[in-house]
Amino acid sequence: MLPWLKAALAVLSLLQLVSSRPLMNTSPKLRLSEITHRIQRLNSRVQVPCNDTRVAQIAFTDRKLSEQELLCQAAAALNSITRCRNDYEPLIINLQSLHGDTSCSLSDENEIYLRNFLPELGNFTQGMYRHLATLATP
Repeated sequence: MLPWLKAALAVLSLLQLVSSRPLMNTSPKLRLSEITHRIQRLNSRVQVPCNDTRVAQIAFTDRKLSEQELLCQAAAALNSITRCRNDYEPLIINLQSLHGDTSCSLSDENEIYLRNFLPELGNFTQGMYRHLATLATP
């Protein structure tokens, strides 16, 4: 094989690997944007991967809980998915990086289908993104 063709294939493979990985060492605003875009991509498919899987319902509108606590609960809920793990791993990693070392408890008292959970998570992260944008504006 020609050396330039090998190099081109190596570069393409590297680009594919980098684009499939979550953003590292980035601002919370970029991570929130990445989460929102990944959710939109999952929802734009004909069917959400493992859409009939049930996960713990998170009370994203509960003002008694901090944003870090809610992000931690969302990560824990997605972490419980065993099938389709690869589809949700980037979301889990980004959520975990946003909540840091916050520990949380997750109640499985109320469950929700994954296809309904993702839009709620998307709305929550989009709201956080907008809030961060208004804080950055003088």
